[in-house]
Amino acid sequence: MDALRGYGSSDDNNSEDESIEVKPVVPEIKSETDEPKSDEVSTESPPKSIEFLSTLALKICAAPEVVGTGTELCVQHIDSTTKELTFNPKFHELFAPEVGPENPFKTEQQKAPKNTLSGYVEKAHISEFQFENQRRTFASYGYALDPTVDGSAEEGKVLIGALEAAEETGGKTVFENTAIRPADKRKRNRNDDPTDITGFLGPWGGFVDEKRVIKPSDEEAAELEEILAKRNKRGKQTDDKPLEEKTVLHIKDSVDYQGRSFLHAPQDVGVNLRSDSPPERCFLPKAQIHTWEGHTKGISQIRWFPVTAHLLLSCSMDCRVKLWEVYKERRCIRTYYGHRQAVRDVSFDNDGKKFLSAGYDRYVKLWDTETGACVSRFTSRKVPYCAKFNPDPDKQHLFVAGTSDKKIICWDIRSGEIIQEYDRHLGAVNTITFVDENRRFVTTSDDKSLRVWEWDIPVDMKYIADPTMHSMPAVTPSPNQKWLACQSMDNKIVIFSALNRFKMNRKKTFTGHMVAGYACGIDFSPDMSYLVSGDADGKCYVWDWKTTKLYKKWKAHDNVCISTLWHPHEPSRLATAGWDGKIKYWD
Repeated sequence: MDALRGYGSSDDNNSEDESIEVKPVVPEIKSETDEPKSDEVSTESPPKSIEFLSTLALKICAAPEVVGTGTELCVQHIDSTTKELTFNPKFHELFAPEVGPENPFKTEQQKAPKNTLSGYVEKAHISEFQFENQRRTFASYGYALDPTVDGSAEEGKVLIGALEAAEETGGKTVFENTAIRPADKRKRNRNDDPTDITGFLGPWGGFVDEKRVIKPSDEEAAELEEILAKRNKRGKQTDDKPLEEKTVLHIKDSVDYQGRSFLHAPQDVGVNLRSDSPPERCFLPKAQIHTWEGHTKGISQIRWFPVTAHLLLSCSMDCRVKLWEVYKERRCIRTYYGHRQAVRDVSFDNDGKKFLSAGYDRYVKLWDTETGACVSRFTSRKVPYCAKFNPDPDKQHLFVAGTSDKKIICWDIRSGEIIQEYDRHLGAVNTITFVDENRRFVTTSDDKSLRVWEWDIPVDMKYIADPTMHSMPAVTPSPNQKWLACQSMDNKIVIFSALNRFKMNRKKTFTGHMVAGYACGIDFSPDMSYLVSGDADGKCYVWDWKTTKLYKKWKAHDNVCISTLWHPHEPSRLATAGWDGKIKYWD
């Protein structure tokens, strides 16, 4: 009855003598005659001794099992393969030895303690200077001290590597080899006296036999003046006297029998060119159906006529801009002459009645598409790499141009004046893309960054630059305006979100083509099922938008395929332009 000690008294410090002794109580056995009759009800209560025993039994069952601290039963053993713990272990629990029998199938090598994957590395100390000294010596002379020797060998030096070279130099390191080189024998002009104000040389004293050419000779000065005079003359011709613009109409009649010009979209081509909805499903083009020829040099950019895409505008390195028919006879309609040097970019306004051309002669020119007249010209004395109208209907008099001096300049075509400059990039601006219902625009630059601007606020609201990013000279928005496809110079097409965060979508990266060094244009199919791009080898690539899988590639041009455009109303028609001077149409 030791288990009953201490539970019968209110004092916790009872001695062993004060224990409760419980005697077994045997209930009385009544005879059959003592049993109450069926019609009599017994009112007797149970004996008090049984009641006392039941209360004692309840108290004994309620007592917890307490294990003394410090015993082995208190330690919670942790499985060495456990990845996550649901309690906070103590130090001796976390670093306790593994419990259980040893694995009999482990080799001696596997049983050996390890602190690295390849074995056990003992801690050793070596100064950074000595380590670098031996490394440089081995790189320069081919020998160094044996790192496995602790210095207890004979003379404390055991060399490895080119031992013959070590014998010649006496085993000297790069810091000990003080042989005077031929250049070290030159004498310097020295004057270290700080009180000599006029003659003090300090560390700037040159060599005795050194000759310093401060100004060119008379002959060299005359040659420099002649070169500068030619440059100034050429610059005046280029900047002050722009080329006189002219145009040539290549078709007989500029209007049809109803008096409509070629800007009016044809209605008998089997496609509704004024439809707002794209084709239900697009297909991969299979064959070439036409070639537009007329440019004598490589093409820089091609653009569809807005909305209807029944005309195609192209600019070239032959300083010309041409307008082509897409349907019926597919003729060259008009040629626009107005740039002294190659034309880099062209861009229509919303209705297609006017377009901009940006050339390497530092001019952006505004043209009337129908008449071919040059409405006005704009220059900031820098090369414009891209030019684009603001797509808002109430801002069609404003356009922005990215220039070679890292600026984005906004002009008003009514006054011809610059009304805003966005100057935050660190390199030439390559592309301008309007997003977020034309409230913002995104620019890319040679500084390998992407910046997002609020319209008319000359401070970028978002700056995206990553050490892994490359320059992105071609950017295209998706038809649903949710994504920006950017041609990256590391032979990839990367996708950015065009909403709010402008975050790169790492899962969508299109690879397989070679575009390093070229601004090859990219485009989406109207139903957003395909992404198409040119290539430096003249190939055209088509990827699946959802899986980023390369579906098809073919040789489209003899030189660089610089631009690709999918027709917005045709399910499988594609236009490509190359540096071979040709524009090809595929179906």
